[in-house]
Amino acid sequence: MQDAASSPAPNLADRVRAAAVAHGDRPALHWRDRTIDWSELDETVTAVAAALAAATPAPDAAGHPARVAIALPNSPDFVVSYLGALRAGLIAVPVNPGFTTPELRHVLADSGASVLIATDRVRDLVAAVAAELPALTAVHGRPPTVAVPDAAGFPARGGDDLAVLLYTSGTEGRPKGAMLSHAVLLANHEQIGRIDPPVVGPADTVLLALPLFHAYGLNSGLGAVVHHGATGVLVDDLGPDAGLAEIARHRASVLVGVPSMVLAWCAADADALAAAMASVRMVVCGAAPLEPAVAARFAEIAGRPVHVGYGLTETAPVLTSTLVGGVPKTGSIGRPLPGVELRLVGADGTDLWRDGAVEPDDDPDELDLSDVAPGTDPGQIVVRGANLFAGYWPDGRGGPDAAGWWATGDVAYADDDGDLFLVDRLGELILVNGFNVYPHEVELALGAHPGVAESAVLGVPHPRTGETVRAYVVRTPGEPVTAEDLLAHCARNLARFKCPTGVEFVDALPHSVIGKVRKTQLRPATAPIDPRTEVPDVH
Repeated sequence: MQDAASSPAPNLADRVRAAAVAHGDRPALHWRDRTIDWSELDETVTAVAAALAAATPAPDAAGHPARVAIALPNSPDFVVSYLGALRAGLIAVPVNPGFTTPELRHVLADSGASVLIATDRVRDLVAAVAAELPALTAVHGRPPTVAVPDAAGFPARGGDDLAVLLYTSGTEGRPKGAMLSHAVLLANHEQIGRIDPPVVGPADTVLLALPLFHAYGLNSGLGAVVHHGATGVLVDDLGPDAGLAEIARHRASVLVGVPSMVLAWCAADADALAAAMASVRMVVCGAAPLEPAVAARFAEIAGRPVHVGYGLTETAPVLTSTLVGGVPKTGSIGRPLPGVELRLVGADGTDLWRDGAVEPDDDPDELDLSDVAPGTDPGQIVVRGANLFAGYWPDGRGGPDAAGWWATGDVAYADDDGDLFLVDRLGELILVNGFNVYPHEVELALGAHPGVAESAVLGVPHPRTGETVRAYVVRTPGEPVTAEDLLAHCARNLARFKCPTGVEFVDALPHSVIGKVRKTQLRPATAPIDPRTEVPDVH
């Protein structure tokens, strides 16, 4: 069988055409009770592309084609709107349909989108601020289509031409549009395609339950289906079983998920899980840390491991995976994909680890107080590869440097085998009396207590030590754990300077759509620290 990925095609919309030619009668998408084959998908994408091309202005003064914003749930309408924009030579701007009015206004105004295809709710919200969006000239509830003659053509787009603006989650400020070219989107599939055994192939059926407006769902999910000419199972409502019924119904073979989905699968009825897993050969998880206990439990119940990966919107999105080494290692994010160069860089700019080589310690007798794990000291992840974005819209600021390297802002260490372990975001590092405290390490310690369902750790100002550690904790139902219990637990498991000096119990933590805790939403509630508060020393 011909793999659509083997056919020369400069962008993902061209891959649709390649799949239609190779096996047009095969299912491209399952959605609810509907099945769309590759020929039908290709025809619809062309009809949408023609309508969008007719409704959008010429490229702007900077040469950027018109932007098409798409605020839809996981559905065929999203898929044909996205691929139609790419086929028309336009720039797609996927938008979270759950955004509030200020969030929608920011993305639409910043991108200068001229067309919006959106849900009724989004269109109503946008109508209220239409006067503030002069560039927006057309709003649709469904992807527009027009009849297209067979000889119709569209601008050839590929390579460094801009394909997508994906707005970052805004955990550190207002969302910014990451500029991803056609070549960047395809490069990540080519990098993943060098892993053996293959992650996705043309015979696979892939679960598409992650939001398609997010880089992970958009390119690692939908993009992989299109790239390989495989079959996708669109799920717009996970339900209590996290899509297990749809997995079993369509005999999905590849599951692309996040930790909350894996946790839900672990808690599902044993018979339902067994039925769903009968056809599954590959389970991958990313976007947020997967607790080792959850990974172990799933592997035991489902009879297959979860492979963990790491990446960012700006890297389209995958950088590392445990699939590279072949065996998932507890707590690890794996090794760099083939074609991705990765360094761990210390605060002074020196390399701690690069291409599997640990830099020698200039002072082997110096006392190491990091106490994080064996292997290298933690350093910022800095990467280079064909899957890196071109910078942030509209002028490319914040992109890779002249040599092609880009600092992710994430901190990790490497063990002696070359497997990487994510520690934290660089901006979330807590300095207590000048000593580094990594919130994730404290969260892991808290999570080991049976009374803790979930936790988030922040640094808060302290007049004597600069910062101190505060924990926000969601109790396990039925476990009446107290702050004193948790402080004592931390004292038994962490160096004193890493221990929280305060614990606040909350009903729930704020999460992004892919499960990351939004710590910035916890900070405004942070009360000032009394300077008399005892702060653990570093001994």
